Amino acid sequence: MRGAAVWTGGRLGMADSEGNHDTQEAPDPAGMFANRLRKGVKRFRKWARAQGLTAWRVYDRDIPEYPYAVDVYGDCAHVVEYPRRRALKSGTAETQREEVLAAVTEVLGVPPERIFVKTHTPQPWGRSQYGRVGQGSGRIVVEEQGLKFWVNLGDYLDTGLFMDHRNTRARVRSEAKGKRFLNLFAYTGAFTVYAAAGGAARTTTVDLSNTYLDWAEDNLDLNGLADARHVLIRADAKAWVEAQAEGPDRYDLVVCDPPSFSTSKKMTGSFNVQRDHPRLLAAIRALLAPGGILYFSTNFLGFELTESATRGMDVEEITPGSIPEDFQRKEIHRCWRMVAP
Repeated sequence: MRGAAVWTGGRLGMADSEGNHDTQEAPDPAGMFANRLRKGVKRFRKWARAQGLTAWRVYDRDIPEYPYAVDVYGDCAHVVEYPRRRALKSGTAETQREEVLAAVTEVLGVPPERIFVKTHTPQPWGRSQYGRVGQGSGRIVVEEQGLKFWVNLGDYLDTGLFMDHRNTRARVRSEAKGKRFLNLFAYTGAFTVYAAAGGAARTTTVDLSNTYLDWAEDNLDLNGLADARHVLIRADAKAWVEAQAEGPDRYDLVVCDPPSFSTSKKMTGSFNVQRDHPRLLAAIRALLAPGGILYFSTNFLGFELTESATRGMDVEEITPGSIPEDFQRKEIHRCWRMVAP
C-alpha cells in the first residue's frame, strides 16, 4: 500500500500502512539551482563550441525561485540578478545570491574573482536608462561566429554585446555583400561588424554616445575592418534619420534596435518606442533603396506595431527564429524583417 507524505521536523517522511516513518531530506532549493546549472552546461557547452561562441547563456531564469541570468564570457561568468521585491524586503535575496555564486563557482569552475555580479532592479516607465554601475572594467575579448568583440563585464549592466541578437546578426552578414548598410541606435556596433565582415560596400553607424562609438571602432579594428568605408556618426538616431530624408544617401540594408525609452541632455525631448516608432519607421523607409531591407527590433514586450507605420512594405515578424537556442526565456525581444517596395 502506498504511504502518505508527512512533515517530520523539516524532513519529508513517508508513513506506511503500519505507521512507520521512513524520513528523507526535503528538496534543497539551492541544489535544484546547481543541478539546473549543470544541465545547462552539459547542453550548451559543446553546442557553443560548435557555433564558434565563447560567450553564451547557461541559465536563463529557468527556476522561478531563482531569478538569475548566468552567462559564460570566456573564462569569466556574468551573473545578473532580477530580485523580487519580497526578497529584497525580507533580506533573503542576499542569502540566495551567496548560494547562486557558490554554485556558479562549483559547476562552471570559475573562481570568485572572475564572477561579475549585477542587480537588475525594476525601473518605472520613463526612467532614464542604466548608466555606469561599477569601476572595475573586466574588459575582455570574446568570439562569436568567427568574429571578435570587446565586452566589459564590470562597468555597466549590459556587457556591450546583446547575445540575444546573435541570429539576426548572422542574417545581416549573409545579406550584406555589396550593400549600403545603416545601423541606428548602434550601441557598440556589433551589427556593423557583421555587415562589414559580410562584404558591405559601406556602413554608417549612428549612436548618441561617444563611449559606444569608440567601442564600435575598437570592435571594427579588432576584426581588421576599420577603414574609410565604415563611418561612425554621433547623433540622436531618430533626429538624424529625419534630417537625411532630403539628402542623396539611400541604404539597401538597415538595422534599427532602439531602446524602449531614453532621454539625454544631448537629445531634444525623450524617445519612447511605442509612441515614436511610426514617425521613426516612416523616416527610415524614406532612406531605403527600392527592395531595401529593414530589421526592426525592440525589447519592449508590450510593443504593438502600428499598421500605418509599415503600409506598403512587406512585413514579416521573425521573432521565434531570431532568438538563439541558449535563451530559454523566449520573451526577450521581438523582431521584424521589412522590405521596401
